[in-house]
Amino acid sequence: MLCKICSSEDPQLFLSLGKTPLANNFVPKEHLEKEEPYFPLEACFCNHCKLVQLNYVVPPELMFKHYVYVSSTTKMFREHFTKMAEDLTQRFGLTKHSLVVDIGSNDGLLLKGFKNLGVKIYGVEPADNLARQANAEGIATLNEFFSAESVKQIIAEKGKADVVTANNVFAHIEDIHAVTKNVKALLKDDGVFVIEVAYLVDMMKNMTFDAIYHEHIYSYSLTPLVYFFEEVQGMSVFDVEHVTTHGGSLRVYVKKQEGTWEIQPTVQQMLAEEKDFGIHEQKTYEHFAAKVNKSKEALVNYITLLKSQGKKIAGYGAPAKTTTLLHFCGLGNKELDYIVDDNPLKAGLYTPGNHIPVVSSGKLREEKPDYVLLLAWNFANEIVQKNKEHQENGIKFIAPFPEPKIIE
Repeated sequence: MLCKICSSEDPQLFLSLGKTPLANNFVPKEHLEKEEPYFPLEACFCNHCKLVQLNYVVPPELMFKHYVYVSSTTKMFREHFTKMAEDLTQRFGLTKHSLVVDIGSNDGLLLKGFKNLGVKIYGVEPADNLARQANAEGIATLNEFFSAESVKQIIAEKGKADVVTANNVFAHIEDIHAVTKNVKALLKDDGVFVIEVAYLVDMMKNMTFDAIYHEHIYSYSLTPLVYFFEEVQGMSVFDVEHVTTHGGSLRVYVKKQEGTWEIQPTVQQMLAEEKDFGIHEQKTYEHFAAKVNKSKEALVNYITLLKSQGKKIAGYGAPAKTTTLLHFCGLGNKELDYIVDDNPLKAGLYTPGNHIPVVSSGKLREEKPDYVLLLAWNFANEIVQKNKEHQENGIKFIAPFPEPKIIE
């Protein structure tokens, strides 16, 4: 294979998580007998541009035309994206004459924040169900993949954009060259492209390897992003922030060559920190892979011990990362009786491949488990706070990484 950013030959495989079904393809009861496709899940490292990427890419139509992840489900994201809209509006002086376009706009959560501040908005969302929902709620959304044609339509209807955002989607798109070319066509000369991506360094430090799944073609650090935008696309990364979402993410600010935004010292500081961490070296990734296998062993042994003691275990949260964790660790409906999730689109469905029922949180009262495994670990504080009553009634909540631990 060739590196998808720099076209170098033979990025090096360092981690194989086996074959898994598609992470968000939850199964309705009437389809439980149907065969589900499994795809290899393997991560590689490019020694030239330092990008971590999957070596097998699933066609996007299989993953994104109907989507059950909804940004507005959690309080954390509602607050995060409301504040992001406020911060960007203030920083870039956005007004009622400004236009913000969000790529992969989901249910329109971020755009609602801009709309409430009086800024013009437009969303681009390929999932039919989410685009319908956003439009019904007054968030103008184009139900398409972001393309040259969709850019022409936006410019014809709204003009060029002051800000284009892409939150937790830049890792999902195989041809980021085409996407970035289209972003440049959509932006005003002094416009800004703002992306948020889960941060590879945090994943490696915290051993949250389940963030690797087929939707995430890339696992980003800042180093390959700077290479991509500056060496390949002729743009400039002028600022970066470390934010808390998804267990640690980067918010990266990019300008066109003619843009006037001043380059901040944060960029060089983070590049230096990444070099010190070892992001440039193959051995860093090999060491991480060894720790992933130890982390798997620790969790499997822990769950096996609890089951041998006759304990009843449920899961909490059915995000996409659940599919990676459960399949890599070989955990299924013999280990977890059910999984609670607060997203109504997932309640009543079954997990991909291993068919654990996903239920609403009321189930914790009806069928009280002894333990709850926090599969949505990035919302651990919110989940535990919300379920204090269950914790006080003896249910123990387990954080899975880097090794299983009871949350007191």
